[in-house]
Amino acid sequence: MKNYIKIGLLAGVMAFTACEDELDNPPYGVLTQDEADDTPTITSMENTVRSSYDLLSNRLNILGDWNWAGGLVFQNDYILQDIASDDMEKKWVTDGDQPWMDEINNFTFTSTNGGPNGLWKYNYEAIKRLNTVLEHLNKDNIEEITGITTERKNQLKGEAYFLRSYYYFSLVTNFGDVPLVLQPIKTFEQSFEVAVRAPKEQVWEQIKADLVIAKGLLPNTKYSSETEKWRVSKGAVIALQAKSELYTENWSAVPTLVDELGPLGFSLNTNYFDSFRTSSEFNENEVIFCFDHQTNATPRRGNGICAPLGWGFFAPSSDFLAAFEPNDPRLLYTVNVGPQNVNKMLGSLDGLNKGNDDAPNNKIYMRYADALLWKAEALLKTGDHAGAIAIINQIRERARTTVTADGDFAPAGTLPARPSSTDTATVMDWLIHERRVELGFENQRMLDLKRWGIAKEVLQAHGKNFQDKHYLYPIPQSEIDVSAGTLTQNPGY
Repeated sequence: MKNYIKIGLLAGVMAFTACEDELDNPPYGVLTQDEADDTPTITSMENTVRSSYDLLSNRLNILGDWNWAGGLVFQNDYILQDIASDDMEKKWVTDGDQPWMDEINNFTFTSTNGGPNGLWKYNYEAIKRLNTVLEHLNKDNIEEITGITTERKNQLKGEAYFLRSYYYFSLVTNFGDVPLVLQPIKTFEQSFEVAVRAPKEQVWEQIKADLVIAKGLLPNTKYSSETEKWRVSKGAVIALQAKSELYTENWSAVPTLVDELGPLGFSLNTNYFDSFRTSSEFNENEVIFCFDHQTNATPRRGNGICAPLGWGFFAPSSDFLAAFEPNDPRLLYTVNVGPQNVNKMLGSLDGLNKGNDDAPNNKIYMRYADALLWKAEALLKTGDHAGAIAIINQIRERARTTVTADGDFAPAGTLPARPSSTDTATVMDWLIHERRVELGFENQRMLDLKRWGIAKEVLQAHGKNFQDKHYLYPIPQSEIDVSAGTLTQNPGY
């Protein structure tokens, strides 16, 4: 009986299967030894890099077939970062649908919950693909073997190094210490060698090292390709560098990196919603990195998260709605309570795309307003209160002067500028507030609460059962089992 090597869960932590069904239908992440040794072509390398983007997308069923309980229907960032926080509820109407999401919402989940399981599988499947293509791209004679140009080789390598760092960023911020797999796994023995959690400090070092390489490979332009503007750009690399320095509290490095984004062509849009509006995609100034969803593409690239919006999923908490100051235009741009439209997630203001499992609106991962607020936080941490307040007020000014979703302007006195202050706690409260209302439903809130160390205080006040162990999600139990216990669990699970 032929054995397949299953790599999807740890992007290299493997188990030989003995099930006929699995042999007939190889699971995601399967890589045979023959496939690993194949001579690469330009097409195979292009396709592997492109497929590595897909694990970021909102396309439905990339890794399964309606496997809701396993967390594999779509990326779980809305569940783990928004529903878990104080911003979002699972549905507009409380019901028993998808109880694993309720467990995330009320912090009663265990290590078998589909949320962390899906996040782990998506990330490591992408890393597996990236390791494979990087091994080929780094061959000394790859240009001779395939005929690829140096320029294109560098472009693909830059994208691959960035994407690998992005997926590891997701892993380390959600799970802490994780296996650090940097090469394709080709033997059974190697799979157990890598099924060991590397200290998070080592993972952060690798993230930053990959980003340094990527930055040197990509062109010094806003878009790395004028014909494929969705590809990773130098701006995306710089932004993730800044975010990584922020998360590791290297405050002094953040402002300089954020300042490199402006000369590349990034700035705040005049209209707040242009970052999300489908008709504005790649014709605005603020989005730094996104996934380019397209309707009727082959293979499918549509935004499937719009489908569950049509089933009543993803609603604002009352606390989130109350966080907005009077007449803040960002509230209606984020969510329209009456018709139950989450405008930001739909890319529209009229309910268009709601219920569509192949919608065209892009998924935004990093934008300039977010980066400016990183800079504000870093300035505050280094004692520059005035600099931090100036950026907060810049964000507020854009919000109050943007044309509203109703086509009008906010009344005078809306979102007044924050006054001068040298009280660090006060300015930090202003920053926390501004990040919440500016970036609501953009998968940032839970990560922010955790890194600020206030998740327990905030979420318990919100009535949630958040405990100290919840600062990290559990390693999926299936991963621990397949590693024969080599992979260890986070404390408390």
